[in-house]
Amino acid sequence: MKRGTLKRAGAVCIALLTVMLAAAGCGKSESEAGGDGSKKKVVLNEVAHSIFYAPMYVAIEEGYFEEKGIELTLVTGFGADKTMTAVLTDEADIGFMGSESTIYTYAGGTEDYVVNFAQLTQRAGNFLVSREPVEDFSWDMLVGKDVLGGRAGGMPEMVFEYILAKNGIDPRADVRIDQSIDFGSTAAAFSGGQGDFTVEFEPHATSLEQKGEGYVVASLGEDSGYVPYTSFCARKSYLEKNRDTVQAFTDALQKGMDYVQNHTPAEIAEVIAPQFAETEMDTLTTIVERYYNQDTWKEDLIFEESSFDLLQNILEDSGVLEKRVPYADLVTKEFAQKAAE
Repeated sequence: MKRGTLKRAGAVCIALLTVMLAAAGCGKSESEAGGDGSKKKVVLNEVAHSIFYAPMYVAIEEGYFEEKGIELTLVTGFGADKTMTAVLTDEADIGFMGSESTIYTYAGGTEDYVVNFAQLTQRAGNFLVSREPVEDFSWDMLVGKDVLGGRAGGMPEMVFEYILAKNGIDPRADVRIDQSIDFGSTAAAFSGGQGDFTVEFEPHATSLEQKGEGYVVASLGEDSGYVPYTSFCARKSYLEKNRDTVQAFTDALQKGMDYVQNHTPAEIAEVIAPQFAETEMDTLTTIVERYYNQDTWKEDLIFEESSFDLLQNILEDSGVLEKRVPYADLVTKEFAQKAAE
């Protein structure tokens, strides 16, 4: 039975994932994940390698996963579609991406669908960058302008459209949004002269400022309010077969969340620096502080139903979801609640 109806980008995404799923094997069992029993091997595929996800890198660098008996392999998927495909085809045990991808796969009819079990960020992590300095920015300044946006159906673009709509702006009629440029290439395109504004994650937003090629004029995280931007997820079968491993993984993540709540941006930056060797410490600290000050990271990993409802509102407003999907199927709070105890 079809669980939901998708349009445009969501439907295309599902078509691709369904093909990839046909090649997938069964999820790993607890014994397979454990190898010799001393460590549980876990492959984690992240959607991007970003300072935005600092608590996860704190958990890695502080050895929290090792403390919990996990041998973690981190792979960067470079896109939610690629990360989801890795999870569905058993190339990865756990995925880290926007939770809208789990809704797409479920609504597309996938039987062994992907379930969210830990929410990391509660704010959008991107910023609006202007070509010229702007005093007293307001969103109506985008009317009639060219903006380099994000992939249709992805959280960056949908949150951007959600903010525009909140401010009485029709994203399709009032603003010319270019969605044709690859996620990692918009800053370079902007530097090359394309667009009046661009929507950028860090470190690209700060880099544009440092080079004098752009100016951050708004935080999408602040203006959108609290949204369930990224979460950890795994196939239903994997969660069922590897409960102890998932709990240990979540416990380690919670320690990373606790760390960022109780340390300064400078201290956080110092810990995660090995993950971003190409970024100077001053720049890294500036970026961490920007995310820290906008309350990017939750205190716990619990993915609440109210947050899931807001996410579906955003999907509906963006036109990619016609029928809502059940929170009880797509989210489990069990592991995060236990980790927070």
